[in-house]
Amino acid sequence: MAASTSTSKMLSMDEVAKHNKKEDCWVVLYGKAYDLTKFARVHPGGAKLIYDAAGKDATAVFDPIHPRDIMDKLLKPSLTMGVVDEATIKPEHVAQPEAKKPAPKKPVRKAETEGEDETVVEFVKPPLAAMLNTFDFESVAKETMEPQAWGYYSSGGDDEITLRDNHLAFQRIVMRPRVLVNVRDIDMTTSFLGVPASLPLYFTATALAKLAHPDGELAIVRAAKKAGVPYMLPTLSSYTLDEMLQAKQPGQEVFSQLYVNPERSRTQEYVNKLESAGVRALFITVDAPQLGRREKDMRNKFTQQGSDVQGDDEEEGEVDRSQGATRAISSYIDPALCWEDIPWFQSITKMKILLKGIQCGEDAV
Repeated sequence: MAASTSTSKMLSMDEVAKHNKKEDCWVVLYGKAYDLTKFARVHPGGAKLIYDAAGKDATAVFDPIHPRDIMDKLLKPSLTMGVVDEATIKPEHVAQPEAKKPAPKKPVRKAETEGEDETVVEFVKPPLAAMLNTFDFESVAKETMEPQAWGYYSSGGDDEITLRDNHLAFQRIVMRPRVLVNVRDIDMTTSFLGVPASLPLYFTATALAKLAHPDGELAIVRAAKKAGVPYMLPTLSSYTLDEMLQAKQPGQEVFSQLYVNPERSRTQEYVNKLESAGVRALFITVDAPQLGRREKDMRNKFTQQGSDVQGDDEEEGEVDRSQGATRAISSYIDPALCWEDIPWFQSITKMKILLKGIQCGEDAV
């Protein structure tokens, strides 16, 4: 692996192209060259995607899913090798994304017909008005999303016992209706932390929204404004913080979720940026020192890395098949976060601070 250099160093693309091996892998993203030799092994999409772009400009491959600043969040500054002179980038230096595979077709048996073969029809996404509840959205998403994206979004930790129990818990909630109440005019408006809402709901923070749609978090910002409810900006978004803030409409209020970085200077810089932009409250995630072991997500990665791709590493036991899309994200999160850190957050911002993920009474008091 090459020695670290200053991020201000100007590089030619010919120099970057020399670092095109698994043991010495540089990749250009948005005009900067990064040493991804070690990162490739924990890349959520598998090392092959990184190695295929070794010594090349992979911006076109990278952009549809990731935010522009993700490497600044995930990598140490020493792994930013320099700025690449755009004039030196030739067509052969540019990695091209693979053509998108057509959506799989579902076999459907002809109605009331015995002894005939199944016919295959292409799934047609229903109109929005036809989706009547959240389960409808989930079933449509399963058909339209890429398998890797669906695996990440739909999975729970390990055997998904908690995920199933959460569904059952909602089914156990019963109502005690009060009768003879005037309900001619109903007002569902409320407020969260001083931010008005048209109904007692908000858009919570979820990572990597581009996995579902190219507009990602920008679409959620617009939808939150249209619905009249707050949106909690995610730390690990598909768009940069600047892009999400620019998508806001005049007068629109937002919160922000925070994963705490092991390098606190990065966290402080991020928090300062939020406060300067007028974000109303900071929700610090405290229940995820490392993201869960999502087996469905991990299996998706397992099936993508065949022995014909990384044969040498396979024989040496170096192919990490057990991580999935959560592993690289986890590298951003500080597992040492504890109660003693809370006063530090109070010292660096005047925003309201809330701890996101409290699960028992002892921690609440």
